[in-house]
Amino acid sequence: MPKFQGTDFYQIDDLLSDEERLIRQTVCEFVDEEVVPVIRDNYRDGTFPTQLIAKIGKLGLLGSNLQGYGCAGLNNVAYGLINQELERGDSGLRSFASVQGSLVMYPIHQFGSEEQKNKYIPGCADGSLIPSFVLTEPDAGSDAANCTTLPVEDGDDYVLNGEKIFIMHGDVSDLAIVFCKIEGKPKLSAIIVDNTDQPGWQSRILKNKMGMRAATTGGVVLKDVRVPKKNLLGEIGRGFRYAL
Repeated sequence: MPKFQGTDFYQIDDLLSDEERLIRQTVCEFVDEEVVPVIRDNYRDGTFPTQLIAKIGKLGLLGSNLQGYGCAGLNNVAYGLINQELERGDSGLRSFASVQGSLVMYPIHQFGSEEQKNKYIPGCADGSLIPSFVLTEPDAGSDAANCTTLPVEDGDDYVLNGEKIFIMHGDVSDLAIVFCKIEGKPKLSAIIVDNTDQPGWQSRILKNKMGMRAATTGGVVLKDVRVPKKNLLGEIGRGFRYAL
């Protein structure tokens, strides 16, 4: 198969550093050699190439613009180039990396406690943990303020009930940032669920999507999902900011 040859109409290459070009070339070769040969079957079957996750992690592509905790610590231009190349392979692959890095790892890195950062970010960076960003609901899509998922305090825990939809890798995630409204608090909060094996976490895959078919997208029903209060991300009522 011939190697990809892009066309630089706006001479963007002239603005890049040698390091940024090298990073882009590394990901370009990974996509050509590892993604292109398999992704057509994944797209047709509506499956994600899970065998590539460890390789993506080893290359440092997950949360690559974050500092510390096992992350590559690259600049934002390099992060953009990485995602551009992954997108060339498949939108689902790029979405996997950007959900992992930007929607989950970033808010933990930015707003989480030191304990949360040390516990979750390294595994997300190397691909041994697959997280999900659990915001959208059947009756509250972009209107996140109308979220109805409710955690009730019970001793040292929160007990969550609600339903979420259109969640990237919600069916296979090891941990999740769940957006909800804690009982008695009108504003959105965020809680890290790190035990998705408990019976109350019920997930399903959405089949026969028209687009992003290689990205597994799921729905999640929470029935008395128990989470320690220390898993609250940041402050109560600041979840909408964290989501943005």
